[in-house]
Amino acid sequence: MNAKITATAHNTPKNIMTNHDLEKIVDTSDEWIRSRTGIEKRHIVSEDEASSDISTRIALSLLKEKNILADEIDLIIVGTVTPDHYTPSTAALVQKNIGATNAWGFDLSAACSGFLYGLETGANFISTGKYEKIMVIGVDTMTSILDFKDRDTCVIFGDGGGGVILEPTTKESGIIDSILHMDGSGGDYLIVPGGGSRIPATIKSVNERKHYIKQDGKTVYKYAVKGMADVSEKILSKNNLSGDDIALFIPHQANKRIIDAAAERCGIVEDKVLINIDKYGNTTAGTIPIALNEAVNENRINDGDLILLAAFGAGFTWGSILIRWESI
Repeated sequence: MNAKITATAHNTPKNIMTNHDLEKIVDTSDEWIRSRTGIEKRHIVSEDEASSDISTRIALSLLKEKNILADEIDLIIVGTVTPDHYTPSTAALVQKNIGATNAWGFDLSAACSGFLYGLETGANFISTGKYEKIMVIGVDTMTSILDFKDRDTCVIFGDGGGGVILEPTTKESGIIDSILHMDGSGGDYLIVPGGGSRIPATIKSVNERKHYIKQDGKTVYKYAVKGMADVSEKILSKNNLSGDDIALFIPHQANKRIIDAAAERCGIVEDKVLINIDKYGNTTAGTIPIALNEAVNENRINDGDLILLAAFGAGFTWGSILIRWESI
């Protein structure tokens, strides 16, 4: 039994930070950011917003889109590396906020691959036959871990997320294949060193700025280009497909050059590639579900279309998911 997507939604904070705004607080320029990343602006939370607030708005939109009650949801999975708290989970906060009294759930940490890991996990729960409606959300409030003195990271990320509802289908559609990977030896290249049990929060760790994300940009770029391209090409080959068979490629929105390289390797033409990094920046686990919902709203996906998702993130984590779309 496959899992199909029956509702999509996304949410981003109202506040917008443009490249010109960043010019005022860090040594960078609009031209420098655009030429290296493709980003023009990003959404950022207000002081009283956190990941559960964004997730709750996504969850309520999904319920409205599907026209169901919260107590019909069986399971809530939230992919995030920026939870409100270590405990309770963001999924628990969402469950409380929407009144999903019959649901259990958990957070899942896979950085930029978080939504794909969540889809795979949700699809496997559906396949047991025990679960009928699963909510999968990918969300991150990246400004909560950004050092605005580090131009190599603070220009890249934004806040936001999206989500889907998964349900069973007996048709040869829905999530039809996936390939997911992890290589922990890449962990040091993209990391938040402090805050966990290895380096608990102290005055010293705060003064040393260890609670912000650190990135070896050149190394991450090299691995991301290869990882995302390789896994996308592999899943197409495994299913006897080519880039011509794909109706829409929705890649993780980390860097336009990485996206272009992956699409070229797979033989997917430009007008079949969804790129919105210019509007949102890298929202980590949020990029793919945001893009997916935009594609649905813009009627870029039709019944029977083959949709290819791909991501690469810290961990290292990466993967690709192939979907044969069944009309919502």
